[in-house]
Amino acid sequence: MDQAQQLRNIIKMNQTPQRPLARVITVTSGKGGVGKSNTAINLAIQFTRLGQRVIILDADFGLANIEIMFGTVPKFNLSDLIYQGKDITEIITWGPGGVGFISGGSGIAGMSNLSRDYLVYIIQNLAKLDSIADIIIVDTGAGISDAVLEFLVASGEILLITTPEPTSITDSYSLVKALNRHPRYLRDMTQIRIIANRVEDPEDGKNLYTKLNTVVARYLKVPISYLGSVPQDPKLAAAVMQQMPVSLADTGAKSAKAYEQLARILMYGEQEAQVKKRGMAAFFSHIIANKRG
Repeated sequence: MDQAQQLRNIIKMNQTPQRPLARVITVTSGKGGVGKSNTAINLAIQFTRLGQRVIILDADFGLANIEIMFGTVPKFNLSDLIYQGKDITEIITWGPGGVGFISGGSGIAGMSNLSRDYLVYIIQNLAKLDSIADIIIVDTGAGISDAVLEFLVASGEILLITTPEPTSITDSYSLVKALNRHPRYLRDMTQIRIIANRVEDPEDGKNLYTKLNTVVARYLKVPISYLGSVPQDPKLAAAVMQQMPVSLADTGAKSAKAYEQLARILMYGEQEAQVKKRGMAAFFSHIIANKRG
């Protein structure tokens, strides 16, 4: 029995008909500094207000953006689960607004060298997240590194954050291009939605999407869709300086209202049948199996 089949069997053991699967949403960007982590955090808070239990996995290993924005230092991270025997519940840090987050540390990078017993332990723990959270948001690093692409090919839902800056649009195109070239990318199983950040008005966001979609459709033929926009907002910048998400710092801020609208569209603006929930065990097993293969 090959390693990939072993991992599939582990998933089956941890996915019974009675166990609901969490919805995994991966947030990414073609370059840094476009508001990716802010989007992840504020969507998480808005989801909790819609009655969802939310956990963020901070998978941007070079930067600790989530904990900085939350003003909270985690005691443990994913490496402690893998190498120190911590339970998944011990490595979740609860931030403001009732949102949990898990710091990735360097844990995922070392998964390819683990024994099967270790993998069983990790996947069983990750499967517990499906009973703890309704939605898990994965905040990737920026750009088109191998680590980022591994998360994207494992994800059924991708939110691609871009801004009106020409370099941001170009980098977003480059990311979609790199994803499309990945041998394990399944376009029919992956939804890529564009969020236009820091726009002056909603029409600017739609125009941004039109520009990006025109070249993506022509040269890559990858289906992408437009989710919505977040306006340029000095109140968001002020909230960041206070190490507090704008959705908590000022619920009336125009950016907070925009995040609320985006969360509602993600929750209610599409048929449930269109969103195939994979759960966290399947998400990570996909990554691990391909690292080991």
